[in-house]
Amino acid sequence: MFFNSGLTKIASWDSTLFLFEYEYQVPILPWEMAAYMGTAAELILPVFLALGLLTRPMAAILFMFNIIAVVSYPLLWEKGFYDHQLWGLMILIVIVWGPGLVSADHWLRNKMTND
Repeated sequence: MFFNSGLTKIASWDSTLFLFEYEYQVPILPWEMAAYMGTAAELILPVFLALGLLTRPMAAILFMFNIIAVVSYPLLWEKGFYDHQLWGLMILIVIVWGPGLVSADHWLRNKMTND
């Protein structure tokens, strides 16, 4: 879901900038920086998770990103809050249990312990 959202933001960049300037209420960061960082996070973090590379740290960052998305866009509280709760729970499971056997982290761990 996050990766698709990032692709949508890239495809309509002017709309993305408009939303970050006028709709989203991202704390601390200037809206333009938040637009770039948010889009980069949505495009990069899911790739790391799909590969199972640096899984726990990337999942932790995505978990925080998910929280910031909910906090910064009040319209989500009515319509998409359940989805974000579900995604947050799935990400939290990855943080707690780590990557599976089919992951770059698992392969690297085995490679390092066998050498």
